[in-house]
Amino acid sequence: MTHILHRVADAVMPVAVSGKGVELFDRDGKSYIDASGGAAVSCLGHGHPDVLAALHKQLDTLAYAHTGFFTTDVAERLADRLVADAPAGLDHVYLVSGGSEAVEAALKMARQYFVEKGEPQRRHIIARRQSFHGNTLAALATGGNEWRRAQFKPLLIETHHIDPCFAYRLQEAGESDAAYAARAAQALEDQILALGPDQVIAFVAETVVGATAGAVPPVADYLKRIRAICDRYGVLLILDEVMCGMGRTGTLHACEQDGVAPDLLVIAKGLGGGYQPVGAVLLSGQIFESFSKGSGFFQHGHTYMGHPMAAAAGLAVQEVVRRDNLLANVVAMGEHLRRRLDERFANHHHVGDNRGRGLFRALELVADRSTKQPFAPELKLNARIKREAMARGLMVYPMGGTIDGVRGDHVLLAPPFIVNDSQVDAIVERLGDAVDAAIASTR
Repeated sequence: MTHILHRVADAVMPVAVSGKGVELFDRDGKSYIDASGGAAVSCLGHGHPDVLAALHKQLDTLAYAHTGFFTTDVAERLADRLVADAPAGLDHVYLVSGGSEAVEAALKMARQYFVEKGEPQRRHIIARRQSFHGNTLAALATGGNEWRRAQFKPLLIETHHIDPCFAYRLQEAGESDAAYAARAAQALEDQILALGPDQVIAFVAETVVGATAGAVPPVADYLKRIRAICDRYGVLLILDEVMCGMGRTGTLHACEQDGVAPDLLVIAKGLGGGYQPVGAVLLSGQIFESFSKGSGFFQHGHTYMGHPMAAAAGLAVQEVVRRDNLLANVVAMGEHLRRRLDERFANHHHVGDNRGRGLFRALELVADRSTKQPFAPELKLNARIKREAMARGLMVYPMGGTIDGVRGDHVLLAPPFIVNDSQVDAIVERLGDAVDAAIASTR
């Protein structure tokens, strides 16, 4: 009997009791390789001694102080660290408790920026279909996953969506990467012009699409073109790196690999590695100055923003990542993971694509590889894969609705940055067996 409303209302969940390194252990003593970092969260794995020591030290010093009355040394130090490592132009930090809160804050910052500038008529947000930006109402409205949005549509603000840069599904036969990037980016300019260039607040995008489509990276110079279009019309660029950021793709910020700096950068998950709930918005100097020289404040706030324990976790995680040169391991093990997935699935009849960057990868499952036809949604292949993987002591992140929120299945992998060669090999071996067993069960 449970009094918890679990994600599935009548689910009987295994009870996690401990974790060490890349593994979690349940009450029955069974071990699970955490090959998805939960939801791309546990970048340092579980039970890291340096992070635990930092949390103990902070708890002995100060657990909580409301930010309406105080700042704290640990929050200031975390902000200093984040700004020192931020893309060019991002020089202030707003600390919150997670990704959805951070997206909500970024949307409000973008709106208030234009109010402070004397452009209150700007009201439109543009995002992409098959994106996910969180489950609070404005974040959900901005996201483009129809399954998540459907029953809450009457509560959602008006937003506008263009096609994602999704090469496997949307790039035409014979179309070069450069031509496809140009075509995909042009959709943003067309939408801005249709709404009115002086009516649009921001364009919001995941640098590498996460849960809803499965580690979909931008193609060629797509993001540079997006940045140029936003600049042309005075539209703010908000990049959501809640899942793909903070080292997950091999650079601290995923957008570094595309040579692009946004006006607002949203981070969470790997920021604190799951040791505390923490997220942040990194904002440009021009946005900060619009507040400081205008009304004097950002009209927003949460009780637990800048929480000292959360800041201590974020700072400790980032210090370990830097000290231990873990981004180099993300690159090396990411390449090993890509290669091993290719070896296991390159000729698999039901794996259409192996994509991603660094330790952020996904397999897209198809009923027919030659036509890219997906499995029937009612088979719930993604759920079958999760069950088979858990039975084999493997945690992965399968999802359905890859193509349009209804059709398609993929499996997302996001193992901790500390993973080694033999652990990657075990992940791929167990995943291969789980995929084969799940597909066999549909027949």
